[in-house]
Amino acid sequence: MTSVLGQMERGCGLARVVVYQGKPRRKKERKQSGSIMIRNLRTQPFLRTGTFRLTTNQHHQLQHRIHTPVAAPLPHIRLFHLNRPLKAPQVESAVQSNTQLAVGRFERARLFLNRHRYLKVLVIGFGSIGVVTASCFVCLLGLLAYDATTYSEKNIERVPVQPLALEPTRGGPKNLKIANYLVGDQDDPEFEKLCDKPKLVIVGGGWGAMGLINSLEPDSYHVVLIAPENYNLFTPLLPSATVGTVETRSLIEPLRKLVARVKGHYLQAYAVDVDFGERLVEVRGREKDDEPFYVPYDKLVISVGSVSNAHGVPGLKYSSQLKTIDDVREIRQKIINNLERASLPSVSQEERRRLLSFVVCGGGPTGVEFASELYDMIHEDVLKYFPKLLTNEVSIHLIQSRDHILNTYSEKISQYAEDRFLRAEIDTILNARVKEITPTSVSYSSKVDKNQLHTIPAGFVLWSTGIAMNPLTQKLAQYLPNQYHKHALEVDSHLRVKGAPLGTVYAIGDASTIETNLVNHLLDLVDRCDTNHDGQIDFDEFEAMIKQIRRKFPTAQVHIEKVRDVFEKYDSDKDNKLGLNELVVMFQEISNRLTSLPATAQVADQQGKYLGKKFNRFQSPKALKSIDQNELVNSDLDEILFDPFVYRHLGSLAYIGNSAVFDFGDKYGSFAGGLVAAYLWRSIYWSEQVSTRTRTLILLDWIKRGIWGRDISKI
Repeated sequence: MTSVLGQMERGCGLARVVVYQGKPRRKKERKQSGSIMIRNLRTQPFLRTGTFRLTTNQHHQLQHRIHTPVAAPLPHIRLFHLNRPLKAPQVESAVQSNTQLAVGRFERARLFLNRHRYLKVLVIGFGSIGVVTASCFVCLLGLLAYDATTYSEKNIERVPVQPLALEPTRGGPKNLKIANYLVGDQDDPEFEKLCDKPKLVIVGGGWGAMGLINSLEPDSYHVVLIAPENYNLFTPLLPSATVGTVETRSLIEPLRKLVARVKGHYLQAYAVDVDFGERLVEVRGREKDDEPFYVPYDKLVISVGSVSNAHGVPGLKYSSQLKTIDDVREIRQKIINNLERASLPSVSQEERRRLLSFVVCGGGPTGVEFASELYDMIHEDVLKYFPKLLTNEVSIHLIQSRDHILNTYSEKISQYAEDRFLRAEIDTILNARVKEITPTSVSYSSKVDKNQLHTIPAGFVLWSTGIAMNPLTQKLAQYLPNQYHKHALEVDSHLRVKGAPLGTVYAIGDASTIETNLVNHLLDLVDRCDTNHDGQIDFDEFEAMIKQIRRKFPTAQVHIEKVRDVFEKYDSDKDNKLGLNELVVMFQEISNRLTSLPATAQVADQQGKYLGKKFNRFQSPKALKSIDQNELVNSDLDEILFDPFVYRHLGSLAYIGNSAVFDFGDKYGSFAGGLVAAYLWRSIYWSEQVSTRTRTLILLDWIKRGIWGRDISKI
């Protein structure tokens, strides 16, 4: 909308003019009368005011503009110059401010660019490049300035050290040195305060240990972390590292950085034994000449993981495993070495085919992801830089003992993976067991023809099937009572090791498995719930028993939801009471339905976080005050202060050759897709990194792979 307000003095030829200009409705229109140029402009509304000396023709034009009705769109007036200069009395009112002049120049420049669109695009383009370049330059200067602050002169101060940290006293069953004090206990006043806190010793530096440390409140415990490697390893991306999709440095984070959050200590050593009576962990350094010593504890958490299960297969030493950084480096060197040897002209055709035959034993997530990553490398990088004959001769074989690969996933996911491998010409051998591994071949038998032995020439073999006890857990299980599991330490629903002193020793991750045998607790539950002591359980007593079962075995809750139906089902003589024999049948059937938790990083992480929250509560004055002191005497503190551990399955995922699969269980179903799913798979693992540093490095690795491809050099 445009309006013109004017005040004219005909006698002296002066006019006070205020012009409001808005968005015009018509195109450019130029009219010139005398020395006044009138234009319709495409501009934002602005205000111009001033006192001008006008000619007679200019008076008539202004009168016409002023008396035009407001409803009608008015032309836009702009006075570009006057036909005579203003006298001194009018100079102050006619001179515009610097801001107004700048606005006018900007408007004229913008109008000029609007008339020349190509020039406008060019100016915007060069301007954007200039802004980006300037921003990068400023960021570079900022990084250099920050880098300059990271250098400092040597400033060595005398640090007090506890004498007992340098010369520990001896004791224990083997009369070894006992590390009651550590060298760094007095480095800082905050460290010194923690010496009087309960001693929390964590054995192992895997997912469970990191979940525990990240959940602990600082200043709550005197934390000691014992692990043979001084870094935490992101194991889900190990298959990607074997072919150079990501670098090994991007998957590790120093344990000392992680444990510093709780002002803890790290010892690079192996835990070889535990004295539960005197609460001592026997520790030995990595070198053969290192003297063993004891580390005392108030609470001990065993998170040492597991090792691969050999299944009694001869020749396992000729295969590779995928558990550590050293395994990754070994596999990467073997793959590149086989490719380079196969390129030599002196190699026979038979030997070339053997060198390029890769056999994967095990159809779980690790084996499937390695086969997929290897296939991607062959067809994305080897095809470009190696002779094309090699690509035609490469063969990938996957041997699985079950009737499907990824058998722990849904049937839909397994079928998708098998179809994907079929299109990629990856040889999937199902229902087969490896019988022997030699330096040049792998022999296996099939369930269809058990008596016939099949042989595959092999230049490389990966063994990724099954898990077995770590040497420490195997040793502890031998002399702890109530330990019957073959692959891990049995723990209760509070993750306490069975047979160890109550509330002092816990086990998490692959080193543990939650007990599923309810029959072992039958007599104890009957004694608690049989209030009338008649040796039978009526319905009221049965309801109380069910409550205790739900608390002690959370995983059994789904099988005993309808209490009345369960009671009637096992009341075989219909006397409205359950005898001991009837209870045994019920407990046995429920136990058979319970399954152990999978040995995955997700389970270990949740268990570690659970223990961290529980330990925080143990040290909370508010939580302890809420409990009757009489109740604390000879009571189960875990039961009183915290609920049992309940695993929440967040889904399983796996990478399958530039695609990915997701299994979220019965509630949310499963999902499989192409590149979109692959990017989702990457984003999930990227978000699960333990630090911003590893997130940045992994992101850069993925960018480098996309631009320059994988690193195919042998280092």
